[in-house]
Amino acid sequence: MLGVHIVGSLAGTMIAQAAQAMEFGASAEDIALTCHAHPTHAEAMKEAALAVHGRAIHI
Repeated sequence: MLGVHIVGSLAGTMIAQAAQAMEFGASAEDIALTCHAHPTHAEAMKEAALAVHGRAIHI
């Protein structure tokens, strides 16, 4: 992950995960394999990571 764009009133709930992923050089696959609580807004990060490889669940 090189960077992210998050827009919305709840963007702050997702930015910490993005910052951590960038700090540790995580790939989309790494994020997709991480357990996320459901239903949460942060789960959208996992959906986006799954979508990179055409495996999104909720879209």
